[in-house]
Amino acid sequence: MDAHRDEEAAASPLIAAPPAGGRSHAVDAHLLSSAFLFVFSAYSAAQNLETSVNTVREGDLGTVSMGILYTSFTLFSVAASPVVTRIGPKRALVVGSSGYVLFILANLVPTWYTMVPASLYLGFTASIIWVGQGTYLTSAALSHARENNLPEGPTLGSFNGEFWGMFASTQVIGNLISLALLRNGKDGGSVTGKNVLFAVFLGCMIVGIVLMCLLSKRDEKRDNAPTHSSFGAMLKYIVAPLKDRRMLLTIPLIAYSGLQQAFVWAIFTKSIVTPVLGISGVGGAMAIYGAADVVCSLIAGRLTSGLHSAAFIVSVGAILQAVVLFWLLLFYSSPMSGLLGAAIPLFIGALWGVGDGVLNTQLSALLGLLFEDVKEAAFAQLKVWQSGAIAVIFFLSPNITLQAMLILMTTGLFISFGSFMFLTLVVEKSSTVRP
Repeated sequence: MDAHRDEEAAASPLIAAPPAGGRSHAVDAHLLSSAFLFVFSAYSAAQNLETSVNTVREGDLGTVSMGILYTSFTLFSVAASPVVTRIGPKRALVVGSSGYVLFILANLVPTWYTMVPASLYLGFTASIIWVGQGTYLTSAALSHARENNLPEGPTLGSFNGEFWGMFASTQVIGNLISLALLRNGKDGGSVTGKNVLFAVFLGCMIVGIVLMCLLSKRDEKRDNAPTHSSFGAMLKYIVAPLKDRRMLLTIPLIAYSGLQQAFVWAIFTKSIVTPVLGISGVGGAMAIYGAADVVCSLIAGRLTSGLHSAAFIVSVGAILQAVVLFWLLLFYSSPMSGLLGAAIPLFIGALWGVGDGVLNTQLSALLGLLFEDVKEAAFAQLKVWQSGAIAVIFFLSPNITLQAMLILMTTGLFISFGSFMFLTLVVEKSSTVRP
């Protein structure tokens, strides 16, 4: 009966009383989620348009700049964890947001001389902001659980469910803004309309940065975060998760989560949506993708209680994405005409959004549970492999066919899902996850 009450309390941990003498950890989770909502409503919509708008005007500038961005992201993520440990997760969030502002500014004058440096710098700052996000949210969730005597698994699930639900809604808000401001169908709107759009995006980012400045500081040194007296000690801390068999079995799923995100940004928008609905239709299709992502993230977060629930939830998302991939491989011809042809990209976007919501919530909660003692390094590994996979897709997409890309995605899905299922057996056998 007590365990049942614990589960009920953890199902809605974000309304517990604040700790004495300080702000509620739940309030910080709300602020963090809201800050990312503003920053990434702008960035996500801009990213969705990169391979379409900037491809039209500057050759493959959009695709190449995104490939450079995620390659930079991958390389800098290797060293992001000691940077976040040194400056603290709150400062990491604020510093990390500067790259997104510069990227939006570069899109107002999109040339090789503006986009490439902005993409390189954003790769660096993105590694900082995302490791900071994972560290900050995990710290808030675990502190909340301990101070309110709640089980850690469901609390991590609820905190991550709220964050990723809010984050997924950036696809809805940002893409509806782009849909409203880019009205001229397949040509992507006028230069003036595009510049107004990016100016609105810039305003959204400024609001998000202000919200980040309002976050409470978190004393990670109090919670077993190490200090590094030498480069060797720092390197040892960075690679520590790679010595753990559980991380090695998680990496394929992390990499696939990057592949499936980049598939939406680089392939789905350009090869499936644009031929049927035009560039302005990208906003509508991605808004539906985001709406499905929001709902799934919130539900998946509420249902998370440990590794067994994560395995079931991931299985549902994997099956839905496998259905989409097999249908595209066997039956899709581009472009399909008529009402059915217009509805297909929207339906695919909804199904794919479910899978993305599953992966985001479950991977973050899983890393928080399995690697609490080295959470900065664990979230750095998340971004190393995820952004590396994204970079691969952006560089490959101009050079291979849609069919070849679908085969690559299908292969990645089966390998990652098999590895994750084996992980559940390994963890269950060793009983290393606390109930």
